[in-house]
Amino acid sequence: MKITKGLIAGAIFATTMTASLMVNAAEVKKIGLAVPNLSADYFIQIQESVEEYGASLDIEVITVNANNDSATQVSQVQDLLTQDIDAFIYIPAGAAAATVPTRLARAAGIPVINVDRNADEEPGDTFIAGEGIKSAYEVCSHLIGLAEGKGEMLMIHGQKGVTPEVNRAKGCMQAIDENPDVKLVGQQWSERWSQDEGFALSQNLLQANPNVNIIFGQADGLAMGAAKAAAASGAPHRIFVGGYDGDVGALLALKEGVFDVTATQSTRTMGRLAVDSAIKVAAGETIPKEQIIDAELTTKENVQKFIDDHP
Repeated sequence: MKITKGLIAGAIFATTMTASLMVNAAEVKKIGLAVPNLSADYFIQIQESVEEYGASLDIEVITVNANNDSATQVSQVQDLLTQDIDAFIYIPAGAAAATVPTRLARAAGIPVINVDRNADEEPGDTFIAGEGIKSAYEVCSHLIGLAEGKGEMLMIHGQKGVTPEVNRAKGCMQAIDENPDVKLVGQQWSERWSQDEGFALSQNLLQANPNVNIIFGQADGLAMGAAKAAAASGAPHRIFVGGYDGDVGALLALKEGVFDVTATQSTRTMGRLAVDSAIKVAAGETIPKEQIIDAELTTKENVQKFIDDHP
C-alpha cells in the first residue's frame, strides 16, 4: 500500500487530535526503540521524532543503539523486553539477525513496528518506510540527464541485503537499463552508509575507472564521500554525484553545490507514524501491513524548502 506524505501527515494530525487516540495512548506508557546506529543523521531524525512525539503523549521512550552490530542489537532487545515496554519500534541493524528481535517481541505479546528495514521472514505488525525503488530511479535518471545520457557510472551501495539497499539498487538499475549509453563499471558495498566509506570506496573505484562521470551513493553520507573523492581525483571532466535520504547536513551541502541531487525522506513523519501505529496495535486496531511514504527528488533549485522545514 502506497501512502503519500500529505495523506499520512493529515492522518496523523486527525488521529492525534481525537479523544479515542488519547485514550489508547494511555494504554501505552513505555515504548522500546532499537536503532542500528546514532552516527547517521537519518536515524537521529527518526529517534528524535519518536522521542519528542512520545513525550507529547506522555509516553516514555527507551532507545538502544546497536552501533551497526546485529548481535548487540539482539542483546539490547532482550534487555528491553525485561523493562515492561508496551510496544517495540524496530530498525534492524543488519539483514542477518533481523528476524530475531521481532520473534522475541512477538513471543512476549508486544506489538512490533518495523521502520525503514523489514524482516521478510518475521515481519512486524506494520512496516513503515520511505519508498525506495521509484525514488532511486528518479535520482539516477536525474544524474544521467545531467551527464547528457552517456558515460560510465559507479554505484556505492549501503549495507548489503537490507531493504533500503536492495530497493535503491533496483531503482537505479532501472534507470541505467533505460540508457544504453550509460555503463555501470563499478560498485561496492558499505557497512555503515558513512561518508568515510563513500570516500574510500569511490577513491578506489575512480582509480580503476578514470573515465567515470556519474556516481550514485545510496545514502547522503556515501554521496558526500564520493563527491570528496571525485574532487580529489583530478579528473579533467565533470563528475555528477547523487545521494539519498535528505540528511540535514547534506541538504546544506547540496545547496552549496557539493553534490547534485538527493531524495529527501520524511523521517520525522515516519517517527510520528510509528508511535501512532504502536498505540493502535496495542489497542487492538487493524492497521496496514505496509505504510510507505514517497521521498521527494531534491536539487539545488528546491532544496531550500527542505532546509526550512524538514518533513
